[in-house]
Amino acid sequence: MTFKLLMQTLLKIITGFILLAALLFIPAGTFKYQNAWILIGVLFIPMIIVGIILMIKSPERLKERLNSKETESKQKLVVLLSALMFICGFILAGLNFRYNWHEISNITVYISTVIFLISFLMYAEVLRENMFLSRVIKVQENHKVVDTGLYGIVRHPMYTSTIIMFLTMPLILGSLISFVIFLVYPFIIAIRIKNEEDYLEKELEGYKEYKEKVKYKIIPFIW
Repeated sequence: MTFKLLMQTLLKIITGFILLAALLFIPAGTFKYQNAWILIGVLFIPMIIVGIILMIKSPERLKERLNSKETESKQKLVVLLSALMFICGFILAGLNFRYNWHEISNITVYISTVIFLISFLMYAEVLRENMFLSRVIKVQENHKVVDTGLYGIVRHPMYTSTIIMFLTMPLILGSLISFVIFLVYPFIIAIRIKNEEDYLEKELEGYKEYKEKVKYKIIPFIW
């Protein structure tokens, strides 16, 4: 662990916290937006825990995830569309709270929070199973196909977990309008998966055979 990596990690977390808080509390016009605090808690506390584990056990992986940037045009489009989705969805959630356009029941919020946390555990398990997992599409040195655990069920369990997390976020925030906005995310991910699999079939030995073995991308028996 290096002091530089620690500072870089803290800066990323603090920057993310400030941006998310601004997108939620400024439109809401108050810090008394309880649902926003719930989302911030269930998002950042597990994120910090995972960051600490990576910093101790695999600092190089943490460094790679902090510094990786997309270079391909299709993946840059995916990042841009995802960013626009988050900005629009979070701002609308804040405005929905301020003007009370509609309400979601507390039980829906609580169930969504539990589902979010379960999906985050799935995200952490994917990180544990696949040491080659990267934020950008690339083949690393000694890269091998991972076909066990969650990767034996679907080819992209990381995207399965993020889809669940992102679709529960607006429900935790109590906003159906934001939920509709976030419904575009599976379509955004479909663009990334198509580009990623085309690349891996060409560059990663055994990936074509893996596709034949594990038929489903995201959801067993459906997609």
